[in-house]
Parts: sequence; structure tokens; C-alpha cells
Amino acid sequence: MSLLAQRVQFFTESVIREMTRLAQQHNALNLGQGMPDFDTPAEVKDAACRAIQEGFNQYAITWGAPSLRRAIAAKARRFNGIDCDPDTGVTVCCGATECMMATMLALVNPGDEVVIFQPYYENYAPDALLSGAKPVWVPLRPPDWRFDPDELRRAFSSKTRAIIINTPNNPTGRVFTRDELTLIAQLCQEFDALAFADEIYEHILYVDRPHISIATLPGMAERTVTISGLSKTFSMTGWRLGYCIASPALSAGIRKVHDFLTVGAPHPLQVAGAAALALPESYYDKLQAGYTSRRSIFLPYLREAGFEFVDPEGAYYVLVDIAPLGGTDDVAFVHRLIKEVGVSAIPGSSFYSPGELGRTRIRFMFAKREETLHQAGERLKKVKITMNAKR
Repeated sequence: MSLLAQRVQFFTESVIREMTRLAQQHNALNLGQGMPDFDTPAEVKDAACRAIQEGFNQYAITWGAPSLRRAIAAKARRFNGIDCDPDTGVTVCCGATECMMATMLALVNPGDEVVIFQPYYENYAPDALLSGAKPVWVPLRPPDWRFDPDELRRAFSSKTRAIIINTPNNPTGRVFTRDELTLIAQLCQEFDALAFADEIYEHILYVDRPHISIATLPGMAERTVTISGLSKTFSMTGWRLGYCIASPALSAGIRKVHDFLTVGAPHPLQVAGAAALALPESYYDKLQAGYTSRRSIFLPYLREAGFEFVDPEGAYYVLVDIAPLGGTDDVAFVHRLIKEVGVSAIPGSSFYSPGELGRTRIRFMFAKREETLHQAGERLKKVKITMNAKR
């Protein structure tokens, strides 16, 4: 008899976190896990310290401190164009990761189908499986990571409960266009499906078009859960502040699950999160400029090293092809990269189902200080020599 429940036998531990541990073991520069090596804004850290000293140390309201929910609703109206009631339509969770899990458990039944674009963020498949749902995969095809409209239509059926949309996309950096989101919205309405929109990288864009939340398209406000958080925008991945925006009917279910998953996110950090969302527009301009600069520094190093890829349109990842360097086993390639070159990445197989589809791809992230990126780039210049030495 197996000691483990069947639901946890269909997926492994997080490959992303595993690669971080391996990078630490070998003192490699961690360009795998998506956490910056630069700090949270000082005024936001100060707000957290004040909140602790001022006594915000007991449970907040389960679905979020009122000040943070009001700040999220104001931000959603201003930036996303989403009109929501902070009292009935906003749920604060322990990171966007819990947001997606709570949403799946609340709104998807065992046996339902969930459409997922791949390559995908590694949590989506376990989220579906833990909910008892069946993932239905639709490929984003290289080199420009677009989907085929006919393939997407064929993925929908009477069993489809929801589709997961991640834009800007992790791991490809793709930003979905209005036409693509419109097609997805039409299919959701035709097949009476929900949209779970992971928009955690919404403020990190490199294309000359705005971020579009599918919830703002006609007919989608009542059938969309918009998921985002503060981790990426404010370089506070350890704070675990995410949020779901949805109709009161959908939010009621999400709040029930959230309550029994985690009870609530840390109260003093929620108070400081409201301060983060109150930062001026100049903060976002600086954020955009900083990531644009990092992208322009790091991508030339990758090309010089021999990797092939399309420049990401958003987020801070780049999914590269290792075949030009003789790579045929993504896991082995990353292990050698960590141990012999001193730079960590994530094997592409962790973003695909079946994993074999990603065997010639790996993902780098560039949410690092510029000096870190230069140091990693200089190390990556050795890739051709290192990888050829033992072939």
C-alpha cells in the first residue's frame, strides 16, 4: 500500500525550488527562481515595521485587511479598468500561488476540464490535479509563442470548466494581444467557461501596447477571476501577498477555500502592502525602465553564448533553445550549467506535459542587479567550451 494519496503521485516537488537549492550548494548565480536580488522599496519596508510596532500583529479579516482591499480595488480601477467592490470582490491570499489553488478548489469540480496553454508555470498542472480536474493542453508555438485559434477551439468542449491565462507569460515572456484575448473570451461565453487570469507580471512590459485584463472584455466580468499580487511589482516575493478579483458570487467560494487553506496573509505585511500600492506613478516608470535595462544587458550575453530565443515581450524570463549547443537533455544541461559554469536556470521540461516536449529548452530569469547580470553573462560565455568538452 502506498503511503501517499493518489493526488500527490502525479507530480514531483517544484523543480524551480530544487534548482535553487542546487545553486546554493554549488555557489552558482541563481537565474532560475524568479526572486530579485535587489530590495523592496524602503518606504514599504518602513511601513511594515510601523505596522508591527503599532499592533497589527493579530489576524486580519480572513479575506484581507480593509486598507489593502481598498487599495487593490483602487489600483484595479485605475490600472486594469476593472470595477470591483473591495468588500465583496477582493480576496487577499498568501501569494498568487494560493490564489490560483483556492480558485481551482472553489470553482472547479472533479472531472471538469481546464484548458492550459503550454509551456506553463509549473503550479498550474498540480493545481488542476489536486482539484480533480483534467488539464487540456494547448501549445504556444515557438518561435513567437502564439497559439493556433483552431487548436484552442478544439480544446473547448461541454466538459470545459475554465481556462488559465497567464499574461505576461511565464516562462515565455509572451504578452497576449487584444485579438487573442477576445477569441478566448468568445470561447468562454460560447462554452459557459470561466477564465482564471494570472496577471502577476502586469507591470513588466517591453512592448508598445498596454496590459489588457480579460475581465474588462464584453461579457467577461462575471466569469473571470483576475489574480495578481505584490511579489513581482515590489520585489517582495517573501511577503506572500496575492489577491483575487472576482464577482461577489465567485469570491464567496474563493473566500471559503482560502479561509481553510491559510486563514489569512500576514496582517502587518498587508498594512504595508496598502502603502506599496499608494506609491506614485513614477515608481512604475522606474520599474519599467529598470527591467528594460536589465533585459538589454542580459539577452546579448545569451546570444553570444549560443542560445536561440525570441526576446520576451513581458515578465522577466526568457525561454531559450539549447539544441544549438548540443543540448538534448534539459535537466542534465542545467545541472552542468550550475556545477561547471556557475549559473542556474530551470529545465524546460518543468513547463511542459509531457516533460519530454521541453527537453531542449531551459528558462533564465533576469530580475537581478545589473552587476549580477554582467557577472552571469561573463560566466555564460564559457558555455560552448564547457558543453563541448564532454560531448
